[in-house]
Amino acid sequence: MQIQCEPIERVCAEQEVWEQQLDLNQTDILELGCGTAALTRKIAESSSSCRVTAMEVDAIQHAKNMQITDLKNVHFVAGSAEAIASEDNAYDVVLMFKSLHHVPLDRMDAALNEIRRVLRAEGRAYISEPIFAGDFNAILRLFHNEEIVRKAAFSAVKKAVDDGRFTLVDEVFFLSPMRFANFPEFEQLVIAVTHSQHRLSNELFQEVKQAFENKMSDDGANFLMPMRVDILEVRA
Repeated sequence: MQIQCEPIERVCAEQEVWEQQLDLNQTDILELGCGTAALTRKIAESSSSCRVTAMEVDAIQHAKNMQITDLKNVHFVAGSAEAIASEDNAYDVVLMFKSLHHVPLDRMDAALNEIRRVLRAEGRAYISEPIFAGDFNAILRLFHNEEIVRKAAFSAVKKAVDDGRFTLVDEVFFLSPMRFANFPEFEQLVIAVTHSQHRLSNELFQEVKQAFENKMSDDGANFLMPMRVDILEVRA
């Protein structure tokens, strides 16, 4: 396993990766850290025969998710990855989209234990994590440096593979396109995100704004976020 690779040549939306790696038809799926449920929606709509439990630890976002009524195969629940309120062997697939590094450092190993517990034999865990590199990361790190937690997330996954809790099926690297129409959109979606408390001084706010504006074009600010996906399996 490797935390990153250079160069990464594949550019694609994450949906292309999970559809290549996983057959989600007729499956019970647990999504941990579903956030705004944007990817939850893509999964539910593209695999209508699957059953999704979408879990979110942030109370504010979970309350918003509970207002979603048009996804009949999705059940939204409040909870954290390190204490999953599900029976053993309950799911065929567990998904974590850019959320393992948000688990507290001392609970990442517990989260992977929980994922192992709730997966059925031959079930798969799909864990995607942003790599600490790229133009978007250079702006983010001005007010929210995630280098330590991202390294810790990789180390936790590697440890779970090395000690036999999971078998590594594949490791995929790709560049995920991101676009913001303007700085107010970046401020709303990144700085003001409810799962973190970003309090920027006026001086730092202006520094972040200037760094963002330097990436603006007639088509907004476009980034390619380097990503790593680890596909893990529970062997029978």
